[in-house]
Amino acid sequence: MKPYRSAIRYLLLTSALVTLPVAQAYALDTDAFGTRVKAVLAAQGAEINWTDISEDGTQVVLSGVTINGKGKPDKANLGDVTLDNVTEENGGYKIGTLSFQDYTSPPEDGMTVALSGATITGFTVPPENATDALSSMMMYESAKLASLSVKKGDAEVFGMQDLHMEITPSAEGKPMEFSGAAEGFTADLTQTEDPQSKAVIEALGYQNIKGSFEMAGSWQPTDGHIGLSQYDVTVDDAGTLGMTFDVGGYTTDFVKQLQDIQKQMAAAPEGADNSAAGMQILGMMQQLSFGSASIRWDDDSLTKKVLDFVASSQGQKPEDMANQVKAMLPFLLAQLNNPDLTTEVTEAVNTYLAEPKSLEISADPDKEVPFAVIMAAGMSGSPQDLIKTLAVSVSANAD
Repeated sequence: MKPYRSAIRYLLLTSALVTLPVAQAYALDTDAFGTRVKAVLAAQGAEINWTDISEDGTQVVLSGVTINGKGKPDKANLGDVTLDNVTEENGGYKIGTLSFQDYTSPPEDGMTVALSGATITGFTVPPENATDALSSMMMYESAKLASLSVKKGDAEVFGMQDLHMEITPSAEGKPMEFSGAAEGFTADLTQTEDPQSKAVIEALGYQNIKGSFEMAGSWQPTDGHIGLSQYDVTVDDAGTLGMTFDVGGYTTDFVKQLQDIQKQMAAAPEGADNSAAGMQILGMMQQLSFGSASIRWDDDSLTKKVLDFVASSQGQKPEDMANQVKAMLPFLLAQLNNPDLTTEVTEAVNTYLAEPKSLEISADPDKEVPFAVIMAAGMSGSPQDLIKTLAVSVSANAD
C-alpha cells in the first residue's frame, strides 16, 4: 500500500503547487480597485464610501456602502454590495455580477421607497488612461430589479415588478443596442389628495391601475445617431402611450464634452453658480440635429370613458360632446396659419372620435434639422414655420 500512499501524497502536493500560482494570479489589489471605482464615480458627480472592502479570490465585498451626490449631505445607505468574478481588464476592471442588499429609504414626508433583488451583470470600470469617451464610460450588459415599492405610511401607492435593461455594446462598426421593460406596475390613485382630481379618477374607474412598460433603441457612436425606436407605457383598460425619436450629432466627442462639464460642476463648491455650465450645455445642443419624433396613443376604452364623464358633467350626450370638439377644432387651429395641417388634424380627430383606435402626431422632415434652427424658430414666436420645417403630421387609426 505504501506505493499508492506515496503516489497520492505526490498528487496532492503537485496539485497544490500547480493551483497556488493560479490562486495568486486572481488575487485583487482591493486598494487600487476601490480607488478607481471612487474616481470614476466622482467624475460623474457622485461620492461612494464603504466601511470595509474585502476580497476572496475574484469576489469582492463592500461593506456599509453609502452613496450621495458630491458635496451633498443626504446619503443613501446601500448596505453590503457583493461583486463576483472581478478581474482586471485592459487597465480597468470587469465585474461579472453586482448584487445589492434589499434597501428601504428613511421616511421622508411620510413616504418610503423600497428596492429588492437588484443585480447588474457585465459591469465595466474603465481604466484611468482611457483616451476616448466611449472607453471611459461605465458600461454594463444587463441590470435587473425584482421589485420597487413606494409607500405612504403603510399603503403602497406605486409598485413595479421585474424591471430589466439589456445593452449590446458597439462592436465592429455596429451600433450599441439597448432594450428594457417592466413586466408590471401598479398605482393606487385613491391616495390622490386633490379633491377635483380624486373625483375624476373615481368617475373614470381608475382608483387602482395596472400596466407595463417597454423600450428599445440604439446608438451609433461613429456618427452620433441615437434613436428610441420604442418607449411604450401601457395602462390596462385605458391604452398605450408610445414615443419615438431619432437625433444626430450625439458623438463620442459630444459625450466627452458633457463629461468635462460634469467634472467642472462636481468640483465646484456647494451652492456655486452653475449658470455658465448651463450656457455651455445650451451651446452644445447646437451640435445636435433632429431626425424624427412621434407620439402615439392606442386606445383601450379611455376615450369613451372621458367623453362619457365630460358629457355627464355638462348634462349632455357623449355624441353631442364629440360633435362639439369636431366643430371647435378648425377654429382653434386657425391661428397656426397652416390650412393643410388644419384639414389633416380635423380629419384625423373626426376619424378617431368616430371609432377610437389610435391617434399619432409625428415629425419626419426630409433631412435632419439642426437644433440651432429649431431653437431660433422657437424664440421667434412663429410656430407655423417650425411645424413646416419639421414636417409635422397627424393621423388616426393607422397601423
